[in-house]
Amino acid sequence: MGWRMRVVHTTGFAYDDAVTRSFNEARLTPLTDARQNVILNRVETTPATRPYRYMDYWGSAVTAFDLHVPHSALAVTGLSVVETESGVGPAGSRWSWEELRSEENLDLYAEFLAPTEYVPADGELAGAAADLARGVEPVEAVRRAADWVYSRMTYVPGTTSVHTSAVQAWSDRKGVCQDYAHLTLLLLRAMGIPCRYVSGYLHPDPEAAIGETVAGQSHAWIEAFTGTWWGYDPTNATAIDEQHISVGVGRDYADVPPLKGIFHGGRSTDLDVIVEITRLA
Repeated sequence: MGWRMRVVHTTGFAYDDAVTRSFNEARLTPLTDARQNVILNRVETTPATRPYRYMDYWGSAVTAFDLHVPHSALAVTGLSVVETESGVGPAGSRWSWEELRSEENLDLYAEFLAPTEYVPADGELAGAAADLARGVEPVEAVRRAADWVYSRMTYVPGTTSVHTSAVQAWSDRKGVCQDYAHLTLLLLRAMGIPCRYVSGYLHPDPEAAIGETVAGQSHAWIEAFTGTWWGYDPTNATAIDEQHISVGVGRDYADVPPLKGIFHGGRSTDLDVIVEITRLA
């Protein structure tokens, strides 16, 4: 049985002097796909703006807006109501290594196989990837890689930043969901399995009471292509279920930040992010 959830994600900025101009992109609109359906979504700003929406190259919804009046603070709120189901898993998605490594597929999924700034190539981790893939089919190799990351990393908030690469997080064996996802992507790309980064939210309580609002969290996991795309959560070593709400997909975090932009004027002095999730059904 699926869930229905309301998510309110608010990001607030304060500046030490008036900002005269700013140009921004928000990725706060959940995906509508085979696993989830968006019933309601709106993105609002204070000061008010006249935003416009488009789909980016990777298929994520972007709300773009700009401000041309002096302002000393900016708040951006995304409100969504979403129905979710458990992930479809890799059913019917059991391609062989030979199929994945065909010239056609190497070309088609090249962008999800190439190294990036957050997911660079690394010799040590490539060796670990080869060991994990040995003797199993790609679907099992995906689970092995994610579970390997889960068993060797320690979840410690504050030890990394949004700029930390998979290799940097691995050197300390500590990180958060973004690092777990990037490290798993590195292993999968070293194996030759196309894979992508997923941003979204995770309701923290599998036994959540209807109508109760809790402090939620932004979350990240991975999707792998082994004939079809399917997701897995390396931070929790679990399949994707009703508690996960997908918002954006891309090669790594750089493709899916909840909010990014540029501004002219005062220096940013404060950042406040609040995520509230309510299970409605």
